[in-house]
Amino acid sequence: MASLDQLKQTFFEECSEALQQLESGLTEIREGGGSDDTINAVFRSVHSVKGGAGIFGFEDLVGFAHVFETVLDAMRSGKMAASHDTVDLLLSANDVLTDLIAMSRAGEPIPADHGAECRAGLERLLGPDGGDADGGEPAPADFEGLDFVPVRVDAGADDTTPRVYQIVFRPKPDMLKNGNEPLPILRELRKLGELALAADTCALPPLGELEPGRAYLGWTGELTTTATRTQVEEVFAFAANDCDLEMAQMSGPEQALPVLAPALDAEAQAAPSVVASPSIVPPEPEPKPKPSNAEPAAPRAAPPLKAAATTMRVEVEKIDRVVNLVGELVIAQAMLGQVVHGLPEETSGRLAQVIDEVSHHTRELKDSVMSMRAQPIGAVFQRMPRLVRELAAKTGKKVRLEMHGENTEVDRSIIERLGDPLTHIIRNSIDHGIETPQARLAAGKNEEGTVRLSADHRGGRIVVEVVDDGAGIDSERVLKKARERGLTSPDKVLNEDEINNLIFAPGFSTAETISDISGRGVGMDVVRRNIQDVGGRITLKSERGRGMTLQLALPLTLAVMDGMVIKVRNETYVLPMSVIVECLRPSGADIKNLMGSSGVLQLRGTLVPLVHLCELLDVGRVAATEERVVIIADAGDGSLFGVIVDELCGHQQVVVKSMEESYGAVAGVAGATILGNGRVALILDVEKLSELAVSSVGTRLDKLDAVPVN
Repeated sequence: MASLDQLKQTFFEECSEALQQLESGLTEIREGGGSDDTINAVFRSVHSVKGGAGIFGFEDLVGFAHVFETVLDAMRSGKMAASHDTVDLLLSANDVLTDLIAMSRAGEPIPADHGAECRAGLERLLGPDGGDADGGEPAPADFEGLDFVPVRVDAGADDTTPRVYQIVFRPKPDMLKNGNEPLPILRELRKLGELALAADTCALPPLGELEPGRAYLGWTGELTTTATRTQVEEVFAFAANDCDLEMAQMSGPEQALPVLAPALDAEAQAAPSVVASPSIVPPEPEPKPKPSNAEPAAPRAAPPLKAAATTMRVEVEKIDRVVNLVGELVIAQAMLGQVVHGLPEETSGRLAQVIDEVSHHTRELKDSVMSMRAQPIGAVFQRMPRLVRELAAKTGKKVRLEMHGENTEVDRSIIERLGDPLTHIIRNSIDHGIETPQARLAAGKNEEGTVRLSADHRGGRIVVEVVDDGAGIDSERVLKKARERGLTSPDKVLNEDEINNLIFAPGFSTAETISDISGRGVGMDVVRRNIQDVGGRITLKSERGRGMTLQLALPLTLAVMDGMVIKVRNETYVLPMSVIVECLRPSGADIKNLMGSSGVLQLRGTLVPLVHLCELLDVGRVAATEERVVIIADAGDGSLFGVIVDELCGHQQVVVKSMEESYGAVAGVAGATILGNGRVALILDVEKLSELAVSSVGTRLDKLDAVPVN
């Protein structure tokens, strides 16, 4: 049987999903794209939080969610317009709801005045008569297509008159397995009035046959209360699909609720009516036995099959363990292949076929496991519209956010660390990049600035771009501020790209005053560090007066990757396949000497700069041989350069192991892996190699890229 802590954990996980849907739906409504389905989905999210919180006794959470859902109910019924101010208040209410859930999850005491201002605003929207959602009439039900007509019963009596309800509550066998428990429901029921209960133990098996996770008991009782029938039914709402419920009002005033009366049976309509809830279907009576000489009854149509669940909730730790095991399996498969390769040919032939098949299945297993960890990047993107809206209001600027590629999937571990960098980048774009409406009009621009946030797959990586059409980077001002703060020497000569990259230096800021948006010099250095920590890279392009583009290139996954094993002298390295454009063995005539560099390669009408990897990594001298291999790699900013190596050892999957935890960061090295022979090989970072090559030869490699040859 699931413990109460496990059930609470399930509830809070469902709350996280509900809050995401709530934020997304309210943002869509504010932007004018929300439909009735969107409003209904938002309402259901808050209602689900309220229902679950009631079962676990989180009274403060229930109280706030009740007012929240009442406003949403007024919106979905058309009684309240979804104006910008109203939705902004609902977004603030979502923040308060998030805080209440977080404090309830942590077991922290909730301050009495927490969210009081927001709650008062919601109550003002409802007006003096709209504060109690349960006091009015229920939302009309849709009876179209049913063989019943709604009949309204007059409720002229006082609502304070006690009512007596006969209740039969039978949990279904799998109720406990689905995360519901009957005892909290009975406790909530007892809070409504006097409850007399009798347990039904008819279904209880002998002790030896009892299953701990199965519900056997049922209850029959009478409830004396002043609560309405709707209020009593709400106690069972959270477990409606996990129980059989019969409820009849024995005495007291009847409430004005739709009563389902058979439309085609006049005789039945003449009989005394029984008040029934449209949401609760009583069990069918058992069929009476037929005489033995009766004709066999026609076979009844089989009930429609219940749709199978398409998703299930699995703890992240369990998936991570599977990912680690897949990584070890990849290493073991590589080692097995190495052993088979060393056997005699007559023995290894059949084994090699089996190894190839194992390798194929291992790759499929790896892809399947990695897809389990993948999440749409929209989970991060959906926070940004509100951020842009609030920053625009604080700075007095007009800003429009455009988002593309929200469905692009990224590894979960990267998703978790992408929110803060994107937040810093967008804050800087609005605070420092986008001009005021007056300045934009004076510059011949539209008074409304644009920030474009996009994500897509490129060359085995996820590329996230933030583009704005603001003023771009003022290089002279950046250089002046950097020299004032001692981030660069006064006599050092820097080109424009090097000046622009000074914004990533710790402590750098061009803000004249410190505000709650910027000015403390903390932000862009954190962005670069966070992106580098997950194996990504960040590049910046700015055009004065036209805007700026920040590009984040992120790995698809952090665990297993495809790599090319190479040899340089006696050392073995791995290059990620995602950065390799092609491999070739050029002739001496194709390589041109260039002073201060390792030469350039004439490749289909363009000149590609070359780098000797042995010199770059200081593992020996350049060999004078025509057998050298050139790997054409992507330097990360669209430029190409050639890496000269001694030998290609083949392509294989490798498991990425971090070096920083045990050794520290090494320039040009992204990590390490274990090869099939048991030896450790370093995984090279091509972007860093490009930077090292530039600094070693003093020549900008990207200046040579795409240079036509006459």
